[in-house]
Amino acid sequence: MTPTRKSAGSPPPRKGRGRTDQSHEAKASAAQPGGGEAGKHRMLLLHEMLRIRRFEERCVELYSAAEIRGFVHLCIGEEAVAVGVAQALTEDDAIVSTYRDHGHALARGTPAESVMAEMYGRATGCSRGRGGSMHLFDTSRRFYGGNAIVGGGLPLAAGLALADRMTGRPRVTCCFFGDGAVAEGEFHETANLAALWELPLLLVCENNLYAMGTALDRAQAETDLALRASGYGMAAWSADGMDVLAVEHAARMAAESIRAGSGPHFLELRTYRFRAHSMYDPDRYRSKEEIARWKERDPIDLLAGRLRADGRLTDEGWTDLERAVAAELDAAVAAAREAPAEPVGDLLRFVTTPSNGAGEGASG
Repeated sequence: MTPTRKSAGSPPPRKGRGRTDQSHEAKASAAQPGGGEAGKHRMLLLHEMLRIRRFEERCVELYSAAEIRGFVHLCIGEEAVAVGVAQALTEDDAIVSTYRDHGHALARGTPAESVMAEMYGRATGCSRGRGGSMHLFDTSRRFYGGNAIVGGGLPLAAGLALADRMTGRPRVTCCFFGDGAVAEGEFHETANLAALWELPLLLVCENNLYAMGTALDRAQAETDLALRASGYGMAAWSADGMDVLAVEHAARMAAESIRAGSGPHFLELRTYRFRAHSMYDPDRYRSKEEIARWKERDPIDLLAGRLRADGRLTDEGWTDLERAVAAELDAAVAAAREAPAEPVGDLLRFVTTPSNGAGEGASG
């Protein structure tokens, strides 16, 4: 596999049940930032991607120093997916994530301090220290996990979307999942019901070509995932997941269409993780040459190069950006180190519910 495999910077929509693709394109173009604000917006995108990259690199350091424990799955190389999609969503929309969820949570607006505290298992973490890396959760921002089961978030997202449809709330539920989840029953059950009930659901497949250590074309007979999704009668297309502008454009186009009542949409964002599946993975299933080819399309370098070419980013500006991100993460780590663990007396809270359904836990 190479970075140019079936890449599509401008998403070619696949129609399902007579969707009007031209109108989707026009709405998406209108939603794109333009004029004098375009450069400022792109600097924001660069900042957000850099925050995620440096956050995860800091996690590697802390994990190696045994300061944080448990399973850790990094999204280094995939930052454009989280940041681009987040830009297309409103505060009322919902996100359901995977076990590779740090980038999604940060892009959604969950503070780095809260996410880092969760990595440390502290009571100040976004899941009170009970979830850890794979179970980030932030109801205040409608971020519903962090799910450790492959494809496990899909039916949950369908439930959220069904509730919005039944109550008439103009919301979009966005569900992230990997290419491996497309082989799971949850994907096909969710896609079928979402299309049948015309749910306001945005299915975002982060296709990084590997389900853990298994290459996509060794596990799935049809590797055009958008084509497979379109078989359920929903609009579906692919986009370059290394290009944050292409991702944002595709996500805005889909979200606008969903809000207009056209039912679920599927986005296949073709991306690549630069590091192994998890911190325990020896990463022997792909070549160094393949990884190097994809790093030539590093999403941060791609956008930074455009900004430099436009005169929006200078060496001094880059240094300031790095300094600001480092200061934020230094503060997050310091706060996490000092934060308390959850009191032993609180450990049964949220575990059981009284028979009358009242309260937050039997002994809370």
